[in-house]
Amino acid sequence: MSNNRSDDPSANGGGGGVSRRTFLTHAGVAGAAAMEARLAMAQDDAKTASAVALPEGLAAAGLIPLTLRVNGREHRVRVDPRASLLDCLRESAGLTGTKKGCDHGQCGACTVHVNGRRVLSCLTLAVMQEGSDVTTIEGIGQPGHLHPVQEAFVACDAYQCGYCTSGQIMSGVALLKEPCGPDDADVKELMSGNICRCGAYPNIVAAIQQARRNA
Repeated sequence: MSNNRSDDPSANGGGGGVSRRTFLTHAGVAGAAAMEARLAMAQDDAKTASAVALPEGLAAAGLIPLTLRVNGREHRVRVDPRASLLDCLRESAGLTGTKKGCDHGQCGACTVHVNGRRVLSCLTLAVMQEGSDVTTIEGIGQPGHLHPVQEAFVACDAYQCGYCTSGQIMSGVALLKEPCGPDDADVKELMSGNICRCGAYPNIVAAIQQARRNA
């Protein structure tokens, strides 16, 4: 009577083959070695992280220190490294004139200027703007000393609910310095990134055209 043991080479395809037990043993050793290497790498990463660790209070909250220059003033804030410029302006710097509309870069309500160019602050990381000059609606004009675009928006009644107005004005101010044809269609093209859900587009275009004539 034959003895068909699992560790017998003949049970795995012939006398010259590798037994199942040998194969599993070698695989287990290789797996253990790979796990040991991953653990060593993780320990090295932890040592590196501790070497550049933030102060205890910041590290615990996952925040990093950031200095933003907004409207000519420096704001020293602590932010999540994933925070958008929009959230940083509103929640950390207390500048709530910039509005959060869609939070997906589709409506333009969050438009601000960075180094003189309009950007969508909801799609811009705050940490990437350290050292930049950021301008929000609060830095464009003040009661009694409005920017020409703001004056034109008032004169032309270019707003209804007002939620999109700050972004519209910021884009309008930038448009004054951008190449733009003379016609209303040209203005509409350059303002196409700003949505007015109330539908005040004719008045918005009229206000920008008035500001362009008075600039």
